[in-house]
Amino acid sequence: MPRRRRRKGSVFTYLVVFVAIIVGVVSTTGDNGNQSSNTAATSSSQPAWREKAQSVIQSVTGGSDTKNSNSTTTGKTTASSTSQLANLTYKNQQIVKVNGDQPTFTQAQLSTSKGAWQEYHNLDSLNRVTGADALLAKSLMPSAEREPLYVSPTGWHNKRITYQGKTDWLYNRSHLIGYQLTGQNNNPKNLMTGTRSLNAPGMENYESDVASYLKSHPSDYVRYQVTPVFRNTELLARGVHMQAESIGSQQIRFNIYIFNVQPGATIDYQTGQSTVSNS
Repeated sequence: MPRRRRRKGSVFTYLVVFVAIIVGVVSTTGDNGNQSSNTAATSSSQPAWREKAQSVIQSVTGGSDTKNSNSTTTGKTTASSTSQLANLTYKNQQIVKVNGDQPTFTQAQLSTSKGAWQEYHNLDSLNRVTGADALLAKSLMPSAEREPLYVSPTGWHNKRITYQGKTDWLYNRSHLIGYQLTGQNNNPKNLMTGTRSLNAPGMENYESDVASYLKSHPSDYVRYQVTPVFRNTELLARGVHMQAESIGSQQIRFNIYIFNVQPGATIDYQTGQSTVSNS
């Protein structure tokens, strides 16, 4: 029997259907676009779906999704220390993996002997935030709605921008450890000036994965660390270094650096002042 000839374009058709299914699944578990970091409830499996969809697209087309490369793809870096991360230059990938995306906590730092805890490091001589550590658990998560923020971190010179087709603010008061994880709100040691895209979707997506995991594993712990990265005496952070590891499982594991940048804005990191091209 002669072989049936494959109809031209069928591979692309199957690809479109497959990706559409994946996108449909992801959209049902995504955040609701809220500016704060206390209400998103993304499924912890979402990054795997996103990476699988992107992998399929690349394997068939032989390229990357350049239209969304600034916000959805993740790069990598050999930088590891805070000073090395501070000297990185943003090159169209806002999130880069550090140490191959593997956290670097020691066994002592992963100890659960004292139960859940949270720690916010002292401000430095320039009044800048310096970092936060925690052993997260469901017991630390708040039940009350977040109240409005009023603390103004260093570099806070806000203005309106157009972002993703909507009028928004250039800066957010960004929690180092999101409110949805510990209930910390107007704590000066836990707030930095972060761009809209750094705060959400950048940090918020990772925070929501952790929150979703803790809600579904109420007896488990997640070791968590966030370090703002400043260059020299600049008042606005160049980015944030985030890493987390669920203890006793492999479900939460990441080590990433997020650049504190915003499309359409030229930022003076020394002061936090900016020029916006699409206001």
